[in-house]
Amino acid sequence: MEYHVKAAVLAAGKGTRLRTEGIDLPKVLRQAAGRSLLGYVLEELSFLDKKDVVLVVGYEREKVVAAFPDYPHAVQEPQKGTGHAVQCAREALGQFDGDILVCYGDMPLMRRATYESLIRTHREEGNQCTLLSAVSDEELPYGRIVRDKNGTFTHIVEDKDCTPEEKAIRELNVGVYVFQAAALWEAIDQLKPNNAQGEYYLTDAPAYILAKGGKVNACPTCTPQEMLGVNTVEQLEQVERIVQAGQD
Repeated sequence: MEYHVKAAVLAAGKGTRLRTEGIDLPKVLRQAAGRSLLGYVLEELSFLDKKDVVLVVGYEREKVVAAFPDYPHAVQEPQKGTGHAVQCAREALGQFDGDILVCYGDMPLMRRATYESLIRTHREEGNQCTLLSAVSDEELPYGRIVRDKNGTFTHIVEDKDCTPEEKAIRELNVGVYVFQAAALWEAIDQLKPNNAQGEYYLTDAPAYILAKGGKVNACPTCTPQEMLGVNTVEQLEQVERIVQAGQD
């Protein structure tokens, strides 16, 4: 598969709920089964050249940069949401006019094949934005992928904003995207912090692109296991068990 793709890996978080006694590390450097969370992610992104994978760092960024010195990085300081994180990567991504994969340094179970299927779907459908989604019967606090009666993507609705009907939707937004670069930067420039947290949300970008007549769709090839992010000690332990089971 020929790639004209760069990636922005969001890796700026402190991981406050992961704080355990005696361990002072940014979230993405916490370890599961002897390897950092970010290490797992970058291994699965190894189909891209390291120079094309930008790490968006923030909290204790010196430690992250020292652990992965072969990757370019961008600094997000302060951290004002996922849209802001991508905006911070803009200069490091340069005048690139291809496709930009946006993913997370705290999702260590995501497989290369899933990233590739997302990129392939994006190319084959000629989309300006393609979201990765997962179908799960569990009640998980993820945004829902809303489609019209023809199965065409219309928008994302955040879990907290769901009506009872929307809550029943089983296709979930994973938060991983591929954007055509020009469409991404136009959308990023239009983001507004119209929310209680005063943050810039990347989830607003697909809706903007769609409203401007762009083509947006969701690619439901992610498994519920792959979409696990690590925000708590319990989630870290869960990921570690899954990794160890896969090594047996």
